[in-house]
Amino acid sequence: MEHSGCKKLFGTDGVRGRANQHPMTVEVALALGRAAGKMLTRTEGRHQVVIGKDTRVSCYMIENALIAGLCSMGVDTLMVGPLPTPGVAFLTRAYRASAGIVISASHNPYSDNGIKFFSSDGYKLPDSWEREMELLIAANDWTSSLPAENAIGRNTKVVGVDGRYVEFVKATFPKGRSLRNLRLVVDCANGAAFKVAPLIFKELDAEVYPYGVEPNGLNINDGCGSMHPQKIQRAVLYHGAHVGIALDGDADRVIMVDENSQIVDGDTMLAICAQHMQRRGGLRHNKVVTTVMCNFGFQEAMERLGIEVIQSQVGDRYVIQEMVKHGANLGGEQSGHVIFSDHNTTGDGLVAALQVLAIMVETGAKLSELTGVMRRYPQAVVSVPVSSKPPLEQLKPLKDILQNVEKLLKKRGRVLVRYSGTESSCRIMVEGPELAEVEKHAQDIAEVIKKEIG
Repeated sequence: MEHSGCKKLFGTDGVRGRANQHPMTVEVALALGRAAGKMLTRTEGRHQVVIGKDTRVSCYMIENALIAGLCSMGVDTLMVGPLPTPGVAFLTRAYRASAGIVISASHNPYSDNGIKFFSSDGYKLPDSWEREMELLIAANDWTSSLPAENAIGRNTKVVGVDGRYVEFVKATFPKGRSLRNLRLVVDCANGAAFKVAPLIFKELDAEVYPYGVEPNGLNINDGCGSMHPQKIQRAVLYHGAHVGIALDGDADRVIMVDENSQIVDGDTMLAICAQHMQRRGGLRHNKVVTTVMCNFGFQEAMERLGIEVIQSQVGDRYVIQEMVKHGANLGGEQSGHVIFSDHNTTGDGLVAALQVLAIMVETGAKLSELTGVMRRYPQAVVSVPVSSKPPLEQLKPLKDILQNVEKLLKKRGRVLVRYSGTESSCRIMVEGPELAEVEKHAQDIAEVIKKEIG
């Protein structure tokens, strides 16, 4: 996991780890700011970088360290405060900035944090940029690139960005339609969308019951949001709501709940939107991109509709790469990252929720009726903490049990085992026709992994 004697900092979604411990320290944040600044200032002209964050208490120290690093290299910074990750991608394009940075660990607890970068066009940085930043940090030679005293960067606190993002998201909802007569429960996970999300739905005339809108720096994703949809399931029944909307800490993913309090995940939202877009002639090249984790029922539904499914590795950045490569305008993940490239360059939980609500308004159907587009196969997903990450194919006991499980499932299901790109854990997914059967297989595989590398 290292190159040229250089420590690897970047995972599948930027740099992430426990706050105030390597790599999420002020020293690394300062170095990342300097490395980004050094790369940007290779091209002429004044450069500026948009910096947004979620509501974690550790965001303050990381934000200041990043700003110091960038300014020391002659780059100006625009500090936009707590804002969803897709909002920072949008503002990077809107301000014609050279790059955007989000300080967030997404759906992780407050004790973690992360730093992710966007290029000037609002897409996540390619691997080659990340590798070069790691090499610059390892070399630790900044003196030759420092600007003159009068060319040091300036930091500006930008106000009014919430309103700009609210208007941007609302513009993705069909003109002339509204959410009047819809009761919505919206859980903002005490995260980056705590201000903007309730506003968006209220301004489109919905009756809104907001939850998770009192961040204190320590309660982000704590028993709330898309990682803990039980809260919103109860709230939907309590308020007699038509739909529940649960965002994660940086609001780039969403899980919905129908009027019967049943969970509607990213696969089902993707299927609903793919079918609707195809009917309206809006599904570009009749393709949709998903990951290897998508439910077998989704693939079955797309096959029935004659829609080509392209699979990427797990991670919304890889979904987006495949979308760009194949010219697709719809893609996503089971976890709730749903990407509409006609609207934004990254997963946007609020835009995704609005597209599903727009289909409800247009068709007059309840969310539970729309979910009939696909039959979900039971899945068991287990995460096992690991002490190291040797190549899985080198673990013979694991190979043996996987062969055995696949034999038992025949062709009525599948098994996927992979390391997490953001945590020290191994993820196991078993899918098949019977829940009890797949749960037992997943636990058996987990026991082997615990014994080998737990």
